[in-house]
Amino acid sequence: MRLLPWTGSDGKPCYLSTDDPGSLLSRLADDVEAAQLSSAEQVLAGAGAVLHDSKAGERALRFALTRAVESLGDVLRIAVSRGGDNR
Repeated sequence: MRLLPWTGSDGKPCYLSTDDPGSLLSRLADDVEAAQLSSAEQVLAGAGAVLHDSKAGERALRFALTRAVESLGDVLRIAVSRGGDNR
């Protein structure tokens, strides 16, 4: 079972049961994960810039932290999906 990079309408995890990595849903999940990882790289760079800007206000810091938390959640979900869950 593969954990997909999105949740259902009820907020619960979605799983894909297939042995075909080339299936339509597998390829879609791969594309979404790639986009999430790319976004996380951009968020990391932006958050670093905000943290190094001594003139950044509370609003900028909160925005950067909010996006960083979202991206970290995406990256952790991808890690679990790829077998990185050591719980």
